[in-house]
Amino acid sequence: MPISKSSIPAKAKMLPPGVYCPVITLYRPAKTQEIDLEAMYTHCQYLVRGGQHGLVYQGTNGEAILLSREEKKDILRTVRKAVTDLGVPDYPIVVGISGQSTNESIELARDTAEAGASFAVSEEVLRGFYTDVADESRLPVVVYNFPGVTSGIDLNSDDLRALASHPNIVAVKLTCGNVGKGVRLTSQFSPEQFSVYGGSSDFLFPTLEAGGVGCVTGLANVFPKATARIYDLWVDGKKAEARQLQDVVANAEWACKKSLALTKFGAGYFVGKKLGLGDEKTFWPRRPYLPANEVMKKWTVEVMSVLVEEEDAIPEKRFGKGANGVGK
Repeated sequence: MPISKSSIPAKAKMLPPGVYCPVITLYRPAKTQEIDLEAMYTHCQYLVRGGQHGLVYQGTNGEAILLSREEKKDILRTVRKAVTDLGVPDYPIVVGISGQSTNESIELARDTAEAGASFAVSEEVLRGFYTDVADESRLPVVVYNFPGVTSGIDLNSDDLRALASHPNIVAVKLTCGNVGKGVRLTSQFSPEQFSVYGGSSDFLFPTLEAGGVGCVTGLANVFPKATARIYDLWVDGKKAEARQLQDVVANAEWACKKSLALTKFGAGYFVGKKLGLGDEKTFWPRRPYLPANEVMKKWTVEVMSVLVEEEDAIPEKRFGKGANGVGK
């Protein structure tokens, strides 16, 4: 029996499909760990040139809970300037607005709109919370379902189906890794009604095959070109090549699953010197969290190194039309 399709109208503004990097926050290599806005600017442009279809700031990978309200606004202004200077002023910038209360999340939503964000993403898990925030947000809202940081609370298919009917809730990021949940949603909603994104690149190919439209992956901080390439190959109909690259990406991403400290170390090790950011402390987590120890550093290099050859073989993005079809 055919699955009944939703009759809700298409949303006015949807998150463009593709691979999005949840960008790490970089600090000055000093005890006080102020935000290094120059480094953030440089890293942002590196990710865009690397072919990422959009960037996510101030989420779990961005250590949002450790940033002040003013620091968050400073970062957003910096990255909006970075993409504008690169020639893609309309490049998609998604910003986390999860707060400790509904009021705080609404306040953060207003800040992000004023500072230049394109979309807002929240990781709380109650239907009423999402509805209240979406009602007040000037930006379209993406639901961030991440049971690992919400004491195991997991939005199920029925929850997401109900939230999808809100005119200002446009997509979900499934960091729960539940491909079956994604299939249930894509069987009922078109991408124009409610889009489904995987929460990492190690199951991007299955997400696309199931009707999803992309993913958000911490590994893109280290290998932006290779992670985006899976999506690009799939869209071009080169599925065998996409599947082959998916195998390598999935193995490299295993290190990111272990901890944020390893993701940041990997970025520093493989990318830092390319960007003139040679001090490893720039990539340390913010205190009180600790950087990776020597044993895990060595393991991370071994695990991530499988993707170096593929990453180096992919050319950087050239601008004219812009990134992701936007800009000049």
